[in-house]
Amino acid sequence: DHGAVLSYTDFSWAKGDAWAPQCIERDGKFYMYVPMISNINNRGAIGVAVADSPYGPFYDPLGKPLVQSEWGDIDPTVFIDDDGQAYLYWGNPNLYYVKLNEDMISCDGEVVHEQMTHEAFGERKGNQKRPTLYEEGPWAYKRKNKYYMAFASTCCPEGMGYSMSDSPTGPWVYKGMIMDDNVAGKGTGSFTNHPGVIDYKGHSYLFYHTGKLPDGGGYHRSVAVEEIYYNEDGTIEPVDFTDEGVYPVEDLDPYQRVEAETLAWGQGIEKEPCSQGGINLCNIDDGDYVKVESVGFGDYGAVKFKACTSSDKANEEKAGTIEIYLDSLDGDLIGTVDIMGSGAIDAWTSADIDIDNVTGTHDVYFAFKGTEESSEDLFRFDYWQFVQKEIPATPTPVPSEKPTEVPNNSNNNIQTALPQV
Repeated sequence: DHGAVLSYTDFSWAKGDAWAPQCIERDGKFYMYVPMISNINNRGAIGVAVADSPYGPFYDPLGKPLVQSEWGDIDPTVFIDDDGQAYLYWGNPNLYYVKLNEDMISCDGEVVHEQMTHEAFGERKGNQKRPTLYEEGPWAYKRKNKYYMAFASTCCPEGMGYSMSDSPTGPWVYKGMIMDDNVAGKGTGSFTNHPGVIDYKGHSYLFYHTGKLPDGGGYHRSVAVEEIYYNEDGTIEPVDFTDEGVYPVEDLDPYQRVEAETLAWGQGIEKEPCSQGGINLCNIDDGDYVKVESVGFGDYGAVKFKACTSSDKANEEKAGTIEIYLDSLDGDLIGTVDIMGSGAIDAWTSADIDIDNVTGTHDVYFAFKGTEESSEDLFRFDYWQFVQKEIPATPTPVPSEKPTEVPNNSNNNIQTALPQV
């Protein structure tokens, strides 16, 4: 977690709220397209911010909206084609697009209003104001010479449909639902949605909204991910909502510094900017925990663990403990770290313990425990690291004696005289 990288307050013309942005890289620069309420006409508008890193800092190079009309200027998606031409799409309840210049912060030509036909975006029956299944949240991308427009479909709740084309400017042909949030028992619990499709290390992933976490709901939603698969003709196989999500594509390396907010699951903990830079875990109470998936200890394994923490309790006063379990909270306990007070929440100290040799790949759970005196706000947790068992040095091979060649008196052939053993 790298914290907030941009705010609507970084745009002088924005008066409130930033909705669904999208970021893209070009020539070493990162461009973030952000829909906000404009103080110029009190309606939605799309701005652009630029940075040298996806972590920011981003700045507004224009000092005004990139796109602003009367209504519907939300949910931008940006796409750069193989020929270098960039396109910006957006809109609710209609879909618009405009070509972008190579600088990515100015438009090339006029805004185009896509034809909202049943053939292009499906038919929504019984709704004259919104006759197609397109609602909002477009996401444009390309795969094997086919162009895709995924979008939040119908309302409410919103599922996710998609259309395909042989051109980034259409005509689009509706192909069906990627996820249908109106199927009984399969909903996300979030009445809005917004697809995002990314190819990564040989897999295709769909990101979307969910309200399934504890206390989740329509406006208290989280991001979920599922793997998606394509048919030979490029169409997408329908995707089910799952609680499990996706399988890791590789193991996490525990022998480098790992930020404590790196997790697959957490309960109770919160995060905040760290005085050492980055983010740390906070609001750690007795019974809270985090889970880290697919930690690869290797064949030689780990023999030591260290954690960087802080606490405003007095020096050498026990603030709490971190119990380390493998594969579940009921799994093998491989170590318990006593966290001592450091005198201030920004005074960071390191605690080290030896552990039994752990090998292979495991899910790792860090379970936080309080003391008799305190069960809430025990300590801060910045990062952790395992230490690998020393790998035996490979012996250097000793070269054998060089063979010598001697004549064979019997047949004039050259034979090799081997050294005696």
